[in-house]
Amino acid sequence: MKMISLKEKAINYRKRGYSYNMISQEMGLSKGTLSDWLREIPYKPNKEVIKRIGLARMKSANFRHEQRMSDIVNMRNLAKKDIGKLTKRDLWLLGIGIYLGEGSKLYEHIRVINSDSGIIKITMRWFREICGLSDENFAPRAYTYPDNDVNETVRYWSKITGISKKQFRTTQIDRRNNKSGKKKRKLPYGTLHIQIRSCGKKELGRSLHRRIMGWIEAVSS
Repeated sequence: MKMISLKEKAINYRKRGYSYNMISQEMGLSKGTLSDWLREIPYKPNKEVIKRIGLARMKSANFRHEQRMSDIVNMRNLAKKDIGKLTKRDLWLLGIGIYLGEGSKLYEHIRVINSDSGIIKITMRWFREICGLSDENFAPRAYTYPDNDVNETVRYWSKITGISKKQFRTTQIDRRNNKSGKKKRKLPYGTLHIQIRSCGKKELGRSLHRRIMGWIEAVSS
C-alpha cells in the first residue's frame, strides 16, 4: 500500500472542503505551512465548515479567498515574465548567493543546509550544472524532530533531490527536551544537509570549496 505524505494528506482534506483551522487541528500542522502548501488549491467549503462558521460569513471568506487566489496566479505569471529564461550565468550567481547564505565556509567542507524544498532544488541543480557534480558525490542527511516520520522524511527529500534513499546517511533526530512545543510541525520534513564527497577527485573536494569561496569573494567585494 502506497504511503502518502503529509502534504498529500493536507491537499486531500482541502479538496474535500475543509478549512485551514480544521486541517490544522486534525493534522497538527501550522496555518503557515498549510498556506504554503494549499494556497493554489481550489476551495469550496463543505457542509461541516458552513455549519461551523455560518453561511453569510463563509460567503465573505470564500470571496476573499477567490480574490487572493486570482491575485497570486496573476502575480506569479507576471513574475515569470519578469525573470524570463534562466541562463547558466543566472544559475551560477543564484547558487553563489545560496551558498553565501546557507553553505559551510569552514574546514573546507562543502555543505548546504535548508528546510525549503525550492532552495534545495536550486542548490542541487547548481551543484550538478555549475560545479560538475554527479549523483555519487552527494551524501545527504536529514535532521528531524521527534514528531517527524523518519521514513516519510527521507522519501520526501529523496524525491526532491533525485538521490536514492540508499545514499542518504543516517537521519539525525533532535531530542532536546528544551525545544519549544510551539515549534512542533513547523518543519514537517525537518532540515536537509546536502554534503559533498569528492570520491577521490581533488577538484571536487577542497579545491572546489576554495573555488566556491573565491566566487563568493568575487561577487561580494
